[in-house]
Amino acid sequence: MQAVIETTVWDWEFQPNHTYLLDGDKMIAYIPKGQSTPHYFNTHMRLNKRGRKFMELTQNPFVVPEDTKKTIKVQGSKGNTYEVDPVNETCTCEGFRWKGKCRHLDEILTNTKT
Repeated sequence: MQAVIETTVWDWEFQPNHTYLLDGDKMIAYIPKGQSTPHYFNTHMRLNKRGRKFMELTQNPFVVPEDTKKTIKVQGSKGNTYEVDPVNETCTCEGFRWKGKCRHLDEILTNTKT
């Protein structure tokens, strides 16, 4: 999990930069600009980072929900180790990062449903 604040300079005024709790490219929660209370999502949403800038926060202002902390380590075909989160359906591999799906996640989901 990573807490970041958006630092994008926008060409228009109505786009505020919020603070986000991310798990890979999925938003777990956010804090609206100018506020201090986090809003947690029931379903984690993908955050499109294209054309946007973020800075990692050294102090995490979020309470990480317990159900998002359960990951399974899997070995990739080239020897890399990845973390698959079956609850939030995420993986730390590059394939998941770019496509939003991967064989590691598919394999874990198939095994946990049988």
